Amino acid sequence: MRRTAICLAASSMALSLSACGALGVSGDSADASPTKGNDITVGLLLPEKANTRYDKFDHPIIRAKVAELTDNKGQVAYANADASAATQSRQMQKMIEDEVDVILLDAVDSRAIAADVQKAKDAGIPVIAYDRLAEGPIDAYISFDNELVGEVQGRSLMAELGGDVDTSTKIVMMNGSPTDPNAKQFKAGALSELQGQVTIAKSYDTKDWKPENAEANMAEAIEEIGAGNIAAVYSANDGMAGGVIKALEAAGVTELPPITGQDAELDAVQRIVTGEQYMSVYKSYPEEAEAAAEMAVAKIQGKDIKFDSLTADRVDSPTTQDIPAQLVPVVALTRENIKDTVVEDGIYKLSEICAAKYEAACEEIGLK
Repeated sequence: MRRTAICLAASSMALSLSACGALGVSGDSADASPTKGNDITVGLLLPEKANTRYDKFDHPIIRAKVAELTDNKGQVAYANADASAATQSRQMQKMIEDEVDVILLDAVDSRAIAADVQKAKDAGIPVIAYDRLAEGPIDAYISFDNELVGEVQGRSLMAELGGDVDTSTKIVMMNGSPTDPNAKQFKAGALSELQGQVTIAKSYDTKDWKPENAEANMAEAIEEIGAGNIAAVYSANDGMAGGVIKALEAAGVTELPPITGQDAELDAVQRIVTGEQYMSVYKSYPEEAEAAAEMAVAKIQGKDIKFDSLTADRVDSPTTQDIPAQLVPVVALTRENIKDTVVEDGIYKLSEICAAKYEAACEEIGLK
């Protein structure tokens, strides 16, 4: 993916979009003559339910931001495909038939949805690819810098393995779904840090990102490699990390190797507290979701200056070149910065993270 003018962060410090100059641009009064008023409908198509972020964060944040931007007159028509490309195609077709004003699309299968993106284009409905870069004539794209996500995961894994690591050190790679273009970028970023430094003993592209599929893959890897010979596991997200841990524990492993993740799910943050999972990648869903809502409203209301200020980057998909885009920064989440990231940003309360059986572990690492 070609990228220009990107502001990135891969440290333990949270970074707001204002540092990239993406937000805080007014452009509301003199941008252009609005083509629509506040009485608009934003179609929101999200891909699956295995990852809790979509229903817990993305949908409610986008709905609230659209309402805020439209004096509570704008609506969000929401559908979740539950990992079915066929279901998402039907959902998108219904939104086209219902004549929504703009569609935010997080594709289950980026290639399969291209024909539906073309149908929306033919119907005069702009499509903004959200979180995953769909193919077809999309109007804009917003996501995180996915290769950087993989780089952060790979770099963190190498740092935790320490100075004694060499090319004989064996790791397992649990990559994401082969139908998700983001998964390919996470994998490429991770390989840029791992390849040539360690031996990738087994690598899996995990169908539908499902934890149970990751668990089955990991059980196979353990049988072939031997649990004691696996120094670390690259897991592309937190849900799969949970499946990996189940397989290791079922194999009798009591001292878990370092395991990566992504999405900063509550279960994963708690596993980081207890030491079961080494790290996750925190992606600020409020920043991404709010910016996506702003982008959608600006697009349909004809506020070109506002829209341009939100899409200063450019990316290419296999079918479309020079797509206006915004790539949001990411943060490596470890024990050391839980309070400075997910707690400070209001994603979780300390009382949620440190509930019940996690209370003692939280106290042990000074998380109070």
